[in-house]
Amino acid sequence: MSAKKIALVTGANKGVGLATARQLAERGLTVLLGSRDTERGAAAAKELADTGLTVRPVQIDVTDDASVARAAELIDREYGHLDALVNNAGMLIRKPAVEVTAEDLRPEFETNVLGTVRVIHAMLPLLRRSPSARIVNLSSDSAIFAKATEKGSMFARSHESFAYSATKTAVNMLTVKYANAFLDDPELAHVKINAVTPGYVATDLNNFKGVKSTDEGARASVYWATVDDDGETGGFFDDNGPVPW
Repeated sequence: MSAKKIALVTGANKGVGLATARQLAERGLTVLLGSRDTERGAAAAKELADTGLTVRPVQIDVTDDASVARAAELIDREYGHLDALVNNAGMLIRKPAVEVTAEDLRPEFETNVLGTVRVIHAMLPLLRRSPSARIVNLSSDSAIFAKATEKGSMFARSHESFAYSATKTAVNMLTVKYANAFLDDPELAHVKINAVTPGYVATDLNNFKGVKSTDEGARASVYWATVDDDGETGGFFDDNGPVPW
């Protein structure tokens, strides 16, 4: 079993995920850079490794049971445990709310919600073996009811993120349920799990209209992926601290 801390970041070949992988590696962790596309993941990992960081590409499609299982088997075989899991992979499909069908919801729920559960379930045996395991689930400001119900606000008007907002709200609830379940299980009580919002980051999800850099957007993920044993669990945070649900 590797004595060095091991972190897996999904959807890490670009954007906030790539920044998260780099910042975790800069903190001395061995980072497994998860990517659905093998070539893009390898290129991103090489970019970081060429700067002296310990980063390795891992192919993982969070919508595919077999892909996730292979990733878990690789981590088990090569490292024997997992210390930090950052569920960063996600997707957003913009479509006016009044035009969305039930079938339209499937891709985003499959990736953002079911994908998060799929990866956590597969990685829990590895996280059990870490004395200070951490899970970070990427949520969004658009999941905050206080913002969605604020008349005239950007989030109240963003009807086209209909499915995305619902998926990230679901991620928040799953995070709380996991946290409570872990605390009730002596073998998992050491695992801390939190949801974070990167904020309005300039990425391809918003056509690079965001006001924060990817480095800024990664800060909350990195903090909660490495938080001390006295840190909170079952919370929702940005890079400034707790945010409303």
